[in-house]
Amino acid sequence: MRVVFFGTPDFAVPTLEAVAREHEIALVVAQPDKPAGRGMKMKQPPVATRARELGLDVTQPAKIRDEPFLQRIQSIAPDVAVVVAYGRILPKNLLEIPRLGFLNVHASVLPRYRGAAPIQRAIEGGETSTGVTIMRVDEELDHGPILAIESIDIGAGEHTPSLSRRIAHRGAELLGRVLRELPRETPQDHSRATYAPKIEKREGLVTFTETPENIYNRFRAFDPWPGVFFESGGETIRIVDMEIAAEAGGATRVIAAIDDAVTIDGLRLITLRRPGKPRAAAADVARGLGWRAGAPLP
Repeated sequence: MRVVFFGTPDFAVPTLEAVAREHEIALVVAQPDKPAGRGMKMKQPPVATRARELGLDVTQPAKIRDEPFLQRIQSIAPDVAVVVAYGRILPKNLLEIPRLGFLNVHASVLPRYRGAAPIQRAIEGGETSTGVTIMRVDEELDHGPILAIESIDIGAGEHTPSLSRRIAHRGAELLGRVLRELPRETPQDHSRATYAPKIEKREGLVTFTETPENIYNRFRAFDPWPGVFFESGGETIRIVDMEIAAEAGGATRVIAAIDDAVTIDGLRLITLRRPGKPRAAAADVARGLGWRAGAPLP
């Protein structure tokens, strides 16, 4: 089939590669280059980089509603368009161009976790499984009919990067089967829809009055961004590494121990980082902050 591919981040690259192996990709559409890193140098998105390595035609329009862009897609006369984490809402007049419409690889079992951050929100919510859905795109958010779904277990200590990679590869395989077979569509049960809004930096702030499970799930979910952090002595301390303590389940709300790590009410803080300083053993940071075993929570 003749395909136009819309995608931007690393998550979309396995699907791009899978489609390119079996179909003609007439055009790859990615977000424009953006400044990144300490030097804020312009960096092209992973999909654009990989597409150029594959010798594919790439465009990175600032606007996808402009007539010249729409005319270009129209002139390609695609059989189908594939969209994977492109990062923009697609207008109706664009959705109507491909003969078979737009198909999306979404990282959840729809209608659960519609929205921008389904992987992070599933981990944050303490889910033990999630999945990937191939759906037809319509004008509403992750609302269209479903062509295929596969469930995926979430590891007990799994973080967002690992789960994202697994879902990306499973989604690429599943889309390949859908494009070969074009299965019957099933409408979503919209009454069961839940939402996964974009992550905000402020959500990384934790307090030790929360349950250990809640803090640990956010730690796993918000890796690598925004991470989790807490306030102590007027400083914002980042938690680099932590785990659920073997003795989890207490509710002492005090610092239980400061030895090789710091144990607080069911959590073991292993590595921390103070502002402007390198990461360090949590016990060393705690002593520097003046924490003492048996003291109230910071």
